[in-house]
Amino acid sequence: MAEFIKIYEENPNPKEIKRVVDVLRKGGLVIYPTDTVYGLGCDITNTKALEKIARIKGIKLAKANWSFICTDLSNLSDYVRQIDTATFKILKRALPGPYTFILPGNNNLPKEFKKKKTVGIRVPDNSIVKALVEGLGNPIVSTSIRDDDDVLEYTTDPELIFEKWENLVDVVIDGGYGGNIGSTIIDLSSGHAEVVREGKGSLDII
Repeated sequence: MAEFIKIYEENPNPKEIKRVVDVLRKGGLVIYPTDTVYGLGCDITNTKALEKIARIKGIKLAKANWSFICTDLSNLSDYVRQIDTATFKILKRALPGPYTFILPGNNNLPKEFKKKKTVGIRVPDNSIVKALVEGLGNPIVSTSIRDDDDVLEYTTDPELIFEKWENLVDVVIDGGYGGNIGSTIIDLSSGHAEVVREGKGSLDII
């Protein structure tokens, strides 16, 4: 059964963050708040954890289109091919914020994602998930916990999330009520901006 851990966004408790980071390091699955909807994630370097999420989502790991949550743009060169100045300026304007950017992947992607030509990058404006990534030392993979039968309805109440997921994950973080609109997804992999999904993030940045 999952742990249910309350963490306040205004001032995340370092002890609680460490508890969750330790779970991630051991291959655990965590549900956490972002600046949009609650996400389900794990350490991107842990194959078994990635496979667990794929099973829960009912997809093959090789076909998963999950995003990587980073703390800032300094992680980009780890996973993304060199990008032009115009692309970088869009990222600087938008992040941290409610956006997922699809960018050209490089050869350093974890082996489970090696066949992918692109990678989704998220830098949420949420201090809890940023503290988790900082503590872990590398990005966490992220996918939504939305109900499969209704794409638009996301689960927002941490207690209800815990009820539904307590036997599937290792930790559910209560970071307050989540939103119900996903991130805006923008594909920048070809050098020009293509809106894949309009979500919470404004399109003014492009």
